Amino acid sequence: MSEIYDATVIGGGPAGMFAAFYCGLNQLKVQLVEALPQFGGQLTALYPEKKIWDVAGLPGVKSADLVKKLEEQLQLVPVDKFTGEKVTDVTKEADGSFTITSGDRISHSKAIIIALGNGAFKARPLALPGVDKMVEKQVHYFVRHKEDFAGQRVAVLGGGNSALDNAQMLAPVAKEVTVIHRRNNFRGHKLVVDELQSTANVNLMTPYLSREIKLTDGGAVQLTLRKMHSNDEEKTLTVDAVVVNYGFTANNAALRDWSLDLASERNQLTVDTSMATNIPGAYAIGDGVHYEGRTPLIATGFGEAPIAATAITKLLYPERTVSGHSSSLDLGHK
Repeated sequence: MSEIYDATVIGGGPAGMFAAFYCGLNQLKVQLVEALPQFGGQLTALYPEKKIWDVAGLPGVKSADLVKKLEEQLQLVPVDKFTGEKVTDVTKEADGSFTITSGDRISHSKAIIIALGNGAFKARPLALPGVDKMVEKQVHYFVRHKEDFAGQRVAVLGGGNSALDNAQMLAPVAKEVTVIHRRNNFRGHKLVVDELQSTANVNLMTPYLSREIKLTDGGAVQLTLRKMHSNDEEKTLTVDAVVVNYGFTANNAALRDWSLDLASERNQLTVDTSMATNIPGAYAIGDGVHYEGRTPLIATGFGEAPIAATAITKLLYPERTVSGHSSSLDLGHK
């Protein structure tokens, strides 16, 4: 049998990256396994330009910059890192350890931290005839590079934080941004709404719903908008691009293929105050877990990571003294 890891972190998003770092900080032999070609999860794959506001001390940090800092942090401690490896099975062995199948590789671990978030995400589509032919051309579900919209008239559909964040991000480069929401009030942060209302090239249209979409002869997009609670009041808006932010449907089906009978609630893994699941040695953190009062923020996952890592350290090495703080460490000058 190959050398066994103390801990395996499954999922290389922000919470998983910080959990791997903290396991290394606790001198655990740890591996970090990510299915995507790069670490960062959705922040890297879908929202590299998005600003993150819930990380303490880094107000409005760009997603790509946050992931870069997490990668730099990982370099400070020994962590075996694997990308492009989807975990297809996890088996609990008779001796209490875990066998992990990922890609073409099989590894072994005394404990695991599941940091898969809500799993695979699929954007809720704009359900209008003709949209499919415009996707990734005039209609977009993600903004990966804001420069792609430079000088354009952009319609952002949606009323939550994602829609507002995209509008805020695009305003400095776009010619004009129009945010269209079917309710009178936006569901996102009021601070961002107030800023958008005072931005010269941003228009907020409420309560309107897209009723029809078509291309003009010149290649622009013409949206027909119906005012809610009105039988016949409509407006026509012509733009160069449409960004749809109607939310996502999540699917963590991969977990159901594992040879672990993990307890769940509301399609999320049930954990206790140490982030332990019902399987001894298996812990879970991030947006894929459930406990009373949890807030789905990156900052919450960052707080859960050291809890799980510390619990594993105490489980495997009860004789060790686990430091309650790291302010005296000087990792950058090892």
